[in-house]
Amino acid sequence: MTSVGIDAIEIWTGNLVLDLPNTFAPVKGEDPEKYTKGLGLYTSSFPDVYEDIVTMGANAAKRLMVRKGLTPDDIGRIDVATESAFDNSKPVSTYIAGCLEQVFEGDFRHANKGERKFACIAGTQSLDDAYNWIKAGRNRGRAALVIATDTALYERGDPGEATQGAGAVAMLIDEDPDIVELSTEQGYGSMDETDFLKPNQQFPSVDGKRSMQVYLARMREALEDYESMAGRTRVEDFEYIPFHTPFPGMVRKAALLGFRHMSRDTEIEDKLAEEIGRQPREEQFDTWDEYEEAIRGYMDELKTTDAYREWYDRVIDPTLDISSVVGNWYTGSVHIARTSALKSAAEAGTDMVGKKLLVGSYGSGAQAEIHAETVQENWLDEMDALNIDEQLDARYEISFDEYELIHDVHNHEKEVEVEELTQPEEEFVFTGWGRMNERRYEYVE
Repeated sequence: MTSVGIDAIEIWTGNLVLDLPNTFAPVKGEDPEKYTKGLGLYTSSFPDVYEDIVTMGANAAKRLMVRKGLTPDDIGRIDVATESAFDNSKPVSTYIAGCLEQVFEGDFRHANKGERKFACIAGTQSLDDAYNWIKAGRNRGRAALVIATDTALYERGDPGEATQGAGAVAMLIDEDPDIVELSTEQGYGSMDETDFLKPNQQFPSVDGKRSMQVYLARMREALEDYESMAGRTRVEDFEYIPFHTPFPGMVRKAALLGFRHMSRDTEIEDKLAEEIGRQPREEQFDTWDEYEEAIRGYMDELKTTDAYREWYDRVIDPTLDISSVVGNWYTGSVHIARTSALKSAAEAGTDMVGKKLLVGSYGSGAQAEIHAETVQENWLDEMDALNIDEQLDARYEISFDEYELIHDVHNHEKEVEVEELTQPEEEFVFTGWGRMNERRYEYVE
């Protein structure tokens, strides 16, 4: 059976950068290590005045299509995942297609276009849609363009303010992919939750403690569901495990749970038993509370062991490199993590062909998905083509006063006139509103 997966990836980050420990923390009167060691964040990307989810998504998609030598006729569907949409009817994909038609010959008239919403997991759901479309034979030899694009802003003063970020990830989904083949097996954990939501509002309402609990619970359920189809997962099965990364500190908790689960009843647990004892089993306790307390104690000891630290540094830490300097991109978050892992492997000279990733996606509200990916033969060429380091280095560093102005520019309830801080070049820009209050865009050479 023909393999289907991710054939190409491009990333476009917002053109501005805020230094969290040196610019944000002093104004907030907080310890810089709250961000660097606690959250695992150093800088955050922001969009300039002329940038938004359409420009970032279109810029990433354009670069991908140019590099792969594609025309609109090669694309059979455009799916955009976002939780930053500004229209309740017209999907962002139509705006992005209109942008791309300014620079490519032909049009996307016969491409299916849509917009996916389920918080941060929508990017992975769009991958699933494209995968199923191709597997069903409805693609007519064409590929799918999946774009995850978000501007993740919080109200000023909100605890989540430091995790903000903006950017887009464009992915080409096709047969015989160059980067990774997606597994047929998937696992889900889903419940009606109110951990993070935006009821007719731009900025989220968040129950931070609850959100962490829900994230971990749904991930556990998704892993168990995945194993019911794919069989038992073990520590040695996966070269990297990219998680949804709202901030790296959250992934540390998910990784610890994952390691405990995968090492249970294995030689790893046997060896660790000499150091910290065996994992508590539920049947050993009279009440659930006693069992949970024992589990928490075991986890506190587990995370200090050499076995866990070595695994974390090798399998998890490389997935966090990009996120730590761009912040939360909502729907693009887990796809940044995948890219970060493969980029790290390329830089280290690791042979990844045939190696597996276990990808853990999550969206508040709430749902998690677990699936596996197998790295393909041409993955290294694709990673070498990325220019994310150049983009990160080229960002304009903003002061706190400039940050407040930019935040106001992208606040839908405010109308402010602010001059752009950077000069756009070879990119799509927002130019204003049309007669029906639609957004207008053009390409700047």
